[in-house]
Amino acid sequence: MRRLRRPLEQSRSESEPQARTRLPVRGRTARGVATTAAALALALTASGCVTVHGELELLPPATREEAARALAEFTAAYNRADKKHDPALAAGRVTGPFGAINQAGLRARAVTAPGGNPNHLPLELTDARFALPRKAGWPRWFLADADSNRDVDEGAADNRWLLTFVRNGPDQPWEVAHLVILGTDTVPEFAEEGGYAVPVTAGGGEGALAVAPKDLGARYVAFLKDGEQGPLAAGPHTTRWRADRLKAAKRPGLATQYLDQVADQGDFAPLGLRTKDGGALVLFATRYFERQTAAQGYRPKVAPEVKALMTGEVSRTVTKEWVSDQAALVKPAGADRDGVVVLGRLQGVVAAEGS
Repeated sequence: MRRLRRPLEQSRSESEPQARTRLPVRGRTARGVATTAAALALALTASGCVTVHGELELLPPATREEAARALAEFTAAYNRADKKHDPALAAGRVTGPFGAINQAGLRARAVTAPGGNPNHLPLELTDARFALPRKAGWPRWFLADADSNRDVDEGAADNRWLLTFVRNGPDQPWEVAHLVILGTDTVPEFAEEGGYAVPVTAGGGEGALAVAPKDLGARYVAFLKDGEQGPLAAGPHTTRWRADRLKAAKRPGLATQYLDQVADQGDFAPLGLRTKDGGALVLFATRYFERQTAAQGYRPKVAPEVKALMTGEVSRTVTKEWVSDQAALVKPAGADRDGVVVLGRLQGVVAAEGS
């Protein structure tokens, strides 16, 4: 909670992720006599990394069967945790921005409903499609695009769950780092090479984009602060969201301030896949603080699920810390001013402080 004591007027280019972060395992290089090199090559093959002429071979993250198993294991853990309101039951299957949101939500509900979830409906993820990008070294990742039983299967309310699974080493489990829910007509078609999805590097790689994935968080944060739209297309998660914030800031008797930060380290890193039109779908995270200050003699209202995560006593001010996970369709470089379309957003309060 020390983070919440930072003045709202100060900002950081990065935020420390609440979920666990891991450093990728570096590929090894063969050295020494031929027998040593051969032994090393065998060891690397067994661990999933192969050294070829000093470069790491591009390998798929998993087979489709392994990806389906990872999705099933996540779903089972998610359901166990949701039924009992126990974050520990899902902790080994979630990480990054989604992990921060999921774990905080379960901690809050464990306080507001300590007996478990009386309305538990087991999550079902079916009709899964997997985008498996080849890459060298660790971490590796893939995207699962699945239909859930939490929507209506026809019309505008029909949607798909897009989950990115991250694995930080051969002995580590697959964990869901990003989750965004999109309408069925919004999910783009992904490009393929040799039957595999094509990942986009943080800098954009070959085939430049309107905005490189590593810069998306900073562009988004700058827009929310200053209103400089730049390549961001108008929509519910950009212009409309900022307008809602400005309206809230002027509410009589309750002043609201926002401070947005980039969140892109470790398992919070943006992940992107090439689309068939030459652009990319990128999932990226931000963190923001929402401070509400009531007029003299009044006290801000605090929802039970926020109060469950709160430290300090509310006198006039409540500061909520949110993690926000976005999916954006990024067009190729040279596109018009609407080069980045934010398609969806999942957010949740992860901490709060009263003063």
